[in-house]
Amino acid sequence: MSIALVTGTSSGIGLHTAIGLASAGVSVVATVRDPARADALRAAAESAGVSIDIRALDVTDADGAVELVADLGPVDILVNNAGRGAVGTLEQLSDADLQAQLDTNYLSVARLTRLVLPGMRERGHGRIVTVTSVGGAVGQPFADAYCGAKFAVEGLMQSLAPVVAPFGIDVAIVEPAAVASSFTESVERYDGGAYQAQLDAYLERTTASFAQAQSAEDAAKTVIEAAITDTPKFRWQTSEAAVRFAGLSLGDLDGSRVIGVTSEWIH
Repeated sequence: MSIALVTGTSSGIGLHTAIGLASAGVSVVATVRDPARADALRAAAESAGVSIDIRALDVTDADGAVELVADLGPVDILVNNAGRGAVGTLEQLSDADLQAQLDTNYLSVARLTRLVLPGMRERGHGRIVTVTSVGGAVGQPFADAYCGAKFAVEGLMQSLAPVVAPFGIDVAIVEPAAVASSFTESVERYDGGAYQAQLDAYLERTTASFAQAQSAEDAAKTVIEAAITDTPKFRWQTSEAAVRFAGLSLGDLDGSRVIGVTSEWIH
């Protein structure tokens, strides 16, 4: 039986990914920062009739990550799902704010991936799936730090993919658009200051977008497919909205298309 390590599973995409993988016959180790807050995951597992090994892990804790992977032994599938958001433009962001985004959305992903790679390489198989965002393909107003970290992790994974492929290791990124989950509740927000009018316009547009958001359970189906498919590919989107949005940037050679669209959000 394959063993999957899934991060950020207390709610949202991570929770449904853990349940879906377990339902597909995968042995799932699901990490949460605080196991006392994993009641929703436990209830979902019980309802689905599956068993999940719930472990404590703050993904920014380097020593904790080393200890966990050492304790688990071989990991066949790694799903880097844990993440955090921030709403603020660069002038408002400190170095510490930028570092916090990098620590969770980039460095923790690099660390866990590095920890599982030797075992995957030695066994000749493995799958690494990282949940990024359409914000990893399209820069967005007031998402400077978040998109910067997501762009970075997509570049990391795209660079890694061809290097590890000859060892039987497939690398994938999954790009959701707006998803209805508790993720938005934990987003750090900053006062707009001189940019308040633009921020208000952006927040109004974002609120409308999330009112029509894809469900976390539906988005998780794409993550699960990326993790266990027999026909792997590098880049996945979780909805038609995500396909359209990511496509703004992926075919925008001079950058004018993205800037033109996103400029309309803040006026």
